[in-house]
Amino acid sequence: MPHIAMRIAEKERYITVVASQIHREELSLKAYRRKRNFRKTAEPKGEIKVVPTEGKIYVIQKHAATHLHYDLRLEMDGVLRSWAVPKEPPMSLNVKRLAVQVEDHPIEYANFQGVIPEGEYGAGTVEIWDKGTYNLIDRKENKLIVEINGNRLNGAYVLLRFKADRNWLFFKKK
Repeated sequence: MPHIAMRIAEKERYITVVASQIHREELSLKAYRRKRNFRKTAEPKGEIKVVPTEGKIYVIQKHAATHLHYDLRLEMDGVLRSWAVPKEPPMSLNVKRLAVQVEDHPIEYANFQGVIPEGEYGAGTVEIWDKGTYNLIDRKENKLIVEINGNRLNGAYVLLRFKADRNWLFFKKK
């Protein structure tokens, strides 16, 4: 009987962890959903609940909005953490790029390509520029080090935050 009670307790802990993650995802996607009218845009709403996996999604989307930029997205905590990179992402050493952290996006956004209609937030063409997986090497509040395995970007990359700001520095590591 104690063995069954232990298995039930383990299942209850697992359910609590998953429920907590879903709650965090919902809060995290609030800003994303508030900015969009899903009757007018084909962007995903973020209704798929994600169970953490080993292979983490990495994608960069080329976004021809008011200003051409690249959206770096890394799967973390059940969402895509996102940064807008104003210039082409760094493919070689000694190239540093500004990366402005923006609202989290739903996991399904990793496959989104298309046109966001005029008058909508982010209006313009979105296309996948690079895609693959990444491994998290180090994660601190102001620094991320990841090993990117993409079609264009490969190797260790760093995101380094400027003094508790939305601005980060994005570069390839030796």
